[in-house]
Amino acid sequence: MDPAAATLEIRDAADAAEAISLARSRNASFAIVGAGSKKRLGRHAPQPRELSTKALSGVSLYEPEELVLSARAGTPLREIEELLDAHRQQLAFEPMDHARLFGGATRSATIGGVIAVNASGPRRIKAGAARDHLLGFQCVNGRGEIVKSGGRVMKNVTGYDLSKLVCGSYGTLALLTEVTLKVLPKPETQETLLLHGLDEAQGLAQLRRASGMPHEASSFAVVPAGVTPLSPEGAVAAIRIEGPQISVAMRRDALIAQLKDCGASFDVLDQEKSAGLWAEVRDAAPVVARSGQIWRLSVAPSDGFKVVEALRGAGTPILAHLFDWAGGLIWLCLEPALNAHAETVRSAVDAYGGHAMLMRASEDTRARVEVFHPQPGPLAALTKRVKESFDPAHVLERGRMRAEF
Repeated sequence: MDPAAATLEIRDAADAAEAISLARSRNASFAIVGAGSKKRLGRHAPQPRELSTKALSGVSLYEPEELVLSARAGTPLREIEELLDAHRQQLAFEPMDHARLFGGATRSATIGGVIAVNASGPRRIKAGAARDHLLGFQCVNGRGEIVKSGGRVMKNVTGYDLSKLVCGSYGTLALLTEVTLKVLPKPETQETLLLHGLDEAQGLAQLRRASGMPHEASSFAVVPAGVTPLSPEGAVAAIRIEGPQISVAMRRDALIAQLKDCGASFDVLDQEKSAGLWAEVRDAAPVVARSGQIWRLSVAPSDGFKVVEALRGAGTPILAHLFDWAGGLIWLCLEPALNAHAETVRSAVDAYGGHAMLMRASEDTRARVEVFHPQPGPLAALTKRVKESFDPAHVLERGRMRAEF
């Protein structure tokens, strides 16, 4: 490892500890890079040097019968998914492919990057987020210390769940070197029940209704009119059902019987078409394919439509949008503006206790606008204390999440 190189290739945790310790002594900072698919996520705060995990690759443990897998941080996500698929298993949190957001090579992410941003897809509403599947990890914090947390079982007896802090910290607390994940059996099949003839509010209401029924649907989305070929003229509500083939058919029929009073017409997508639809929803493909600034909003499912209506009422130039998680997750594509319409978007979200992240915008805009939702005073103070505990010299991803660190 050449300490003077612009990009340092990390081969193991000791390499990372050495590089970070040296940078700390020189008041220097690093960006952390795996495949580079998420480099444009976060504030525009370019670093003079990079720590690359590309050489830190490979599955170090996989026990299918125990539903556990460990992999080094630079392991390609595609490699892990192919290994799991060969054993009819999966990462149930189905991480989003951020490359589609920025026009990069699809499925090029590394597992370290997936965990660092807590990438979670449509099944989150049932299976949980990426952080809920993280059993343990090894990392190097901003002090240059090698830290291990958790293990191969879900119980954490330390009393302090570091996984919840590191997962979703965008590399600002520590450089992940290895992760251990819970994996789950892959369903035998899946179908998607489509509800046509409802407007967005009606469709979302039926999704919330269906989510409370005992039919174990795994995903709920509304695709607005004109966004995909599935919705050329009107909004379409989609409900995914997974499991053994006989069970899927029975639960689908039961859902239709209980929802038939809503006035919708029904259609069913088979396994192949269903998988294709949810890959599009996972990556917000109908929205991110548009040219514009992309926002990701998180609110209570019952408030999703209200937030979009508030934005429409404020004259926000919405080019495309999509509801996932039964309305709890909203993807927006807006006409570009220097301020990314941030005040309007966040005012609408704040009214319902949610948060909004600017996912795609120019470097200039991401340097001016708070990309992550502003935190109230007490939470901001806690965030600062956590950062100071892990990385007091701000060596890692300086300025990526908050301008002050």
